[in-house]
Amino acid sequence: MPITRLEIAGYRSVRQLHLELGPVNVVVGPNGSGKTNLYRALYLLAASAEGRLARTLAEEGGTPSVMWAGPRDFKKPLRLKVAVDLDDLGYELQCGPVPGSGTAFALDPEVKEEHLWAYSGGRRGVLMERKDRTAFLRDADGAKVTFPTELWTAESVLDQLSDPHRFPRLMEVRRTLASWRFYHHFRTDPDAPLRHPQVGVRTPVLAHDGRDLAAALQTILEVGDDAALEQGLDDAFPGARLEIHAQEGRFSLFVQMPGLLRPMAAAELSDGTLRYLCLLAALLSPRPPPFLALNEPETSLHPELLKPLGRLIVNAAKHSQVWVTTHAEELANTVSQHSDAQPVHLEKQQGATMVRKERARDDDGEDA
Repeated sequence: MPITRLEIAGYRSVRQLHLELGPVNVVVGPNGSGKTNLYRALYLLAASAEGRLARTLAEEGGTPSVMWAGPRDFKKPLRLKVAVDLDDLGYELQCGPVPGSGTAFALDPEVKEEHLWAYSGGRRGVLMERKDRTAFLRDADGAKVTFPTELWTAESVLDQLSDPHRFPRLMEVRRTLASWRFYHHFRTDPDAPLRHPQVGVRTPVLAHDGRDLAAALQTILEVGDDAALEQGLDDAFPGARLEIHAQEGRFSLFVQMPGLLRPMAAAELSDGTLRYLCLLAALLSPRPPPFLALNEPETSLHPELLKPLGRLIVNAAKHSQVWVTTHAEELANTVSQHSDAQPVHLEKQQGATMVRKERARDDDGEDA
């Protein structure tokens, strides 16, 4: 189920924001504009489906630190809201800080409301509604059922569903959100696992930090789109060739560059080269996810690699809905040139992340 609409409110620098999404989505903005906050908000939904909402927010500094800190109506409760439309379904999660000071777990969120809707014929039917510790759901027959136990306040209903076959649409949303894939940091320091031999198994999905890069690339060569992999490599490094050496179950990555008498081991490759190879493995996964998000994939890449990366992103959008946050205009323009996607530009207004409104231009291309 692709995302057709995203709404975020009360999260970090995002006071209120709506976006319509397509097959490929590129969000552009300078440092500090809040583009990573949109990526993180989407990640919160995936974490909620896997029972990691409290842990994820704690790793960001805790619920109090991720709430909108700008001007607000103090008569209204402090809430963080993330909502998405998924084809004919809509899901919304609202969280707030734990009230009072009678607990040591002050970083935990408290899920205040959750909603699941089904859209049909211009109408919206309620499939699930949660208020604090209680919820009701519609089962497969449309009967209204009250959740049988008191809900754990720090996690979503999605994670606490004990009878999924009875509530197939809620289970459908849970599976969809949990299958989303996010990449925002590939380790390339000297001690990074991808620079050293690693025990390898068939790896259709690259690990979030790229630790199993050699096995993931070998999997693409054997059961994936090996032609696209070779083309993506040649597009970035003309004449280069991948070599994956497997010895006693341990996989090592080498790249043969033109003009050199021996292949270069992963330990010798630059950070940018390794990160580009990780992006190749992520975007050419033999098991593409319904939604794939990349946060600032241009990090450490040479500017000449942005156009090949942009073409890879457009190609990946044939199999997955793709989300990219970037401050590289050249990457955004390359994606736009090879697809119908127009970049979304962000800016800050009085501390709040906003979509920049493009100024009208006259017939000569000058600002009106």
